[in-house]
Amino acid sequence: MPDPPPGLGEPADPIAPAAACGGLPVASGSLAEEAVGDLAVVLHSHMPYVEGFGTYPFGEEWLFDAVARSHLPVLDVARDMTLTVTPVLADQLEAPGVPGRMRSFLAEHRLEAAQRDASRAAAELRPAAEAEVERYGKALDRLTELGERPLDAFRAAHDENRVEIMASAATHAVLPLVATEPGRRLQIDAGLRSHKRRFGPAEGFWLPECAYGPGLDRLLAERGLDHFCVDQSTHEPGPAALAPIRAPAGPTAFPIDWETVSLVWSGGGYPADADYLEYHRQSENGIRLWSIGGEPYEHAAGLARATRHAAEFVDAVAARLEAFRGERSKPGLVTFAIDTELLGAWWSEGADWLRALIEAAPARGVRLVTLSEAQSRHEAERRPLRESSWGKGKDLRTWDSPAVSDLAWASRRLELRLVSELGRGRLAAPAAQRAARELLAVQSSDWAFLDSERQAGDYPFRRAVDHAEAMLEVIDSRQAPDPQMRSLAPDLSLAPLLEP
Repeated sequence: MPDPPPGLGEPADPIAPAAACGGLPVASGSLAEEAVGDLAVVLHSHMPYVEGFGTYPFGEEWLFDAVARSHLPVLDVARDMTLTVTPVLADQLEAPGVPGRMRSFLAEHRLEAAQRDASRAAAELRPAAEAEVERYGKALDRLTELGERPLDAFRAAHDENRVEIMASAATHAVLPLVATEPGRRLQIDAGLRSHKRRFGPAEGFWLPECAYGPGLDRLLAERGLDHFCVDQSTHEPGPAALAPIRAPAGPTAFPIDWETVSLVWSGGGYPADADYLEYHRQSENGIRLWSIGGEPYEHAAGLARATRHAAEFVDAVAARLEAFRGERSKPGLVTFAIDTELLGAWWSEGADWLRALIEAAPARGVRLVTLSEAQSRHEAERRPLRESSWGKGKDLRTWDSPAVSDLAWASRRLELRLVSELGRGRLAAPAAQRAARELLAVQSSDWAFLDSERQAGDYPFRRAVDHAEAMLEVIDSRQAPDPQMRSLAPDLSLAPLLEP
């Protein structure tokens, strides 16, 4: 994931305020004829595999809060955009026991805590507590409607054609760093199997961490995938991002427009505004009651600021599209990609900002499109596509540097060991399946990211070590004891590792 926004760790460099271009009136006729250009909003929904691995402060709490504060509110308002649902997120939402534990956690540790603050906090803080009571009450009502199938919230938005859902790799591995081609194929194949069972055939593929390396487009093309996202912002001038790239093997690469993303995801971005709810400061009951400016939070002020920021964002997008059209004599495409969890889980007003953005776009001549629609509307250009990610430095250092070298090298050694064992036919099917699942868990990009950020104690390092030890135990004993990962990669096939 990219560097966290303000209040969530080390911020990126501040940015200049959005350039307002004023309202762009829409005359009679179709929007398609009058649009200044297209905006593809891409929301990347992902959680590390925490189901069954701890609660407070690191573990299942992350998943439960993300669903309640982010996924459900965003899905309520989302339309004409692309979402990812990573297989590892979907695996957890389908895991036995998760729906019940989620509802219990939110009722006992969130809703009841907010209710205590609403009745006992200082008078000036009670309106903020009441807003949190309403937030968690709505989430619990929705989860009750969904019953034992919280993933149906994503399925419904997809089936109603409000959003397009992209496939992704099995456990969010940084694919250029996976040691072997069979290993990369395993991540892709397991991800596509997961997506097909849950959402149908995939057209596009989200590269975890937007990490691209030469040859990945060929692996996607051989599976019939025709588009993915990249971050080429350190390799191309800013305006180039408004035109897609034809990858060497044929799929379309959509460059993220980092100038637009930075309006939100940066030290000076919208979520840093003083009127918004402070992420870190909490009451003794664990509820957020203060604004970033330090005053008691006023929900109405936060919503008003979100509406204003949405209008500024759409104005800035429209101005960028107009400039591109004037320079290139063709319509441009702004690809705006962020983590879904920013909208609500971290930036509490984020879903309200998204709703206001959707409402404001038509009047500014900005057409919202899915990536599949964008591919049919914008011809991809033949130009270089270089190794990159959306992490620090826009390269692979977050997951492959001296700071995380123990995790990086261990993952490669384990992969080579498993490929060798399978090649020799030394593991029976149950043991091989279990070993492969433990390898997939080790390969998750989350452990190195969290370890490098030093925001989760030793949790990510221990998780990686425990999965590595479990895989080696399976190989050495030739046995496959019941895995703690009850739901990880249930659609796994070993075929990619066994092909010559």
